[in-house]
Amino acid sequence: MTRLHVISAATRPTSSGRPLAQWVAEQARARGGFEVTPVDLAEIALPFLDEPEYASSGNYAHQHTKDWSALIESSDAVLFVLPMYNGGYTAPFKNAIDFLYREWEGKPAGIVSYSAGPSGGAPAAEMLLPVLSLVGMRVAGRSAAVPGIPGLVGPEGFRAPEGLAAELSGVLDDVAELAAERVSA
Repeated sequence: MTRLHVISAATRPTSSGRPLAQWVAEQARARGGFEVTPVDLAEIALPFLDEPEYASSGNYAHQHTKDWSALIESSDAVLFVLPMYNGGYTAPFKNAIDFLYREWEGKPAGIVSYSAGPSGGAPAAEMLLPVLSLVGMRVAGRSAAVPGIPGLVGPEGFRAPEGLAAELSGVLDDVAELAAERVSA
């Protein structure tokens, strides 16, 4: 079974992304074929990059980096749930990627973006693609974008708009296919 980490990339305490990430994780579990681990970057609480050596060396001085490395290493694939702020993805999310290198290499990745506005965070997802490529990740061909996130989150959690479950299913199918290719390679 593919070990999928669903990473909520928002660190703001009031983020609407956490309920969305929880819904994504539930959908992945219900689909089957994945052992799902939710990961919240706010809980990981990485400082800004403070390692004395390049991530590509794999020589980590700090326990927070060693813990982050072990967590990512323990996954077969990741699905990023990321917000768009001011047209891009967040600095803490980029920082979390930059802490590591070999742990990302060859790993399948899916993207679910969201925003308050009509783009659903698609510009942030597009900005992320070259970064994921440079660390050697294999990105799913399909992604999902969730516009108007504030209107979709309430006391009962995230309410998926029509069509989002099917869109996410496509992303999960792509991630599963990439993960299967990685295992057979």
